[in-house]
Amino acid sequence: MAEIATIARPYAEAVFSLAKETKSLPAWSSALALVQAVNVDPEMRRLATDPAFGKDKLIKLFLDVCGQQLGPDASRFLQVLIHANRLDALPEIIAQFEVLRACENGVKEASVVSAYPLDATQVAALTARLSSRFGGTIDVTQHVDPEIIGGLIITIGDEVYDASVRGKLQDMANTLNR
Repeated sequence: MAEIATIARPYAEAVFSLAKETKSLPAWSSALALVQAVNVDPEMRRLATDPAFGKDKLIKLFLDVCGQQLGPDASRFLQVLIHANRLDALPEIIAQFEVLRACENGVKEASVVSAYPLDATQVAALTARLSSRFGGTIDVTQHVDPEIIGGLIITIGDEVYDASVRGKLQDMANTLNR
């Protein structure tokens, strides 16, 4: 996983830089989503991995399917990905691009793990607290993991706040085992 992230990073940064320079961040998000939608098609995946099909034919097929929706810069980017055999990195490129875009817009991504689903009121209250704590807009993605027993595990960027019952029990066990 780290390898694909490392491969994707320069592509995502290059696309983000170009999109920011040309003030076309939303258009690039749409173009990347379109290319990925075509890329996940089983027949397209088969052709992309078939060395007998050829890269030029694959590029032409992608561009024919996408039509005029890509634009010249996105078309060139697609060609670069295909010639470099990097179509498999496309989902990670998109993910990193969207993180850069969110940061540009002042939005921070927060992953919240709870033992039980949070209702809308709880999510709104948590989002408000996180927004005041971290500043800016917080986009909360909720995950349910019954194994944490209770409480929350909140991840924002590189910071992890473990306020789960499982985490507290592990801390107590570590303290007792010293």
